[in-house]
Amino acid sequence: MSDRPARRPDPAPRLDEVDERILWTLAGDARMPNNRLAAAVGVAPSTCLTRVRALEDAGLIRGYRADVDVAKLGFAIEAMVSVRVHAAARHELRDFAKRLLRVPVVQDVSFLAGDKDFLVHIACTSTEQLRDFVADELSGDPAVATTQTNIVFERLVADRAHQGRSFDELRRWRA
Repeated sequence: MSDRPARRPDPAPRLDEVDERILWTLAGDARMPNNRLAAAVGVAPSTCLTRVRALEDAGLIRGYRADVDVAKLGFAIEAMVSVRVHAAARHELRDFAKRLLRVPVVQDVSFLAGDKDFLVHIACTSTEQLRDFVADELSGDPAVATTQTNIVFERLVADRAHQGRSFDELRRWRA
């Protein structure tokens, strides 16, 4: 068990309808210029810019990223590798994840609840590179108990413009 205090999540900032519309709109198109964003959410450009900066400062907007098609760059094999760490290595979970994030083929690492500890998304140029990653970086690590590799045939991403009109609509969604 760690001797460091448990990290408490930051309290959710209070957002009004305009803040939520800004977040929703940027989630659909992060490259939208401020004047168009302001018009889309119904505020002045200066107000919009101030609110966007406040949302960034509050950590609600963590960054702006390009969705790169790695297959067109020669990374034809994507995989999701689930990893279970030995019980004796539980204290090393954060360090293990940080080390994985430094491996060039790793796209992202997710901590999981359940029978696996991590889900590692990787993009490789070949099945040989995938095999080497799993064998050397994972199975070769004494902290790793088990791995399971799943090849990604196709990755689909939600399109906010067609998914709903607001975060509030998503909150109310029922199957």
